[in-house]
Amino acid sequence: MTTQDKARELMVQQRLQDEHLHESMLNRAEAAHPSGTEGMTQEEARELMAQQRHHEKHLHESMLNRAEAEVGLPSDNTNSSQECSLY
Repeated sequence: MTTQDKARELMVQQRLQDEHLHESMLNRAEAAHPSGTEGMTQEEARELMAQQRHHEKHLHESMLNRAEAEVGLPSDNTNSSQECSLY
């Protein structure tokens, strides 16, 4: 399996995990508010979305770090220091 195939497979897995997380969060929000999202205040909806974005960002960063480790790519910190030395 090539490096690109591994990266694609990891991206597909991450996308499926993100979709599952999103569905789980919606189900929990609906369970917390039996009347559904109509009963949710705007502030509660904003807080829930902010939590979801934070969690998705963390998952994305973790997935990228794992993919880099698996394919043997250097981390972002190494890349940025190398880019600075090029200029």
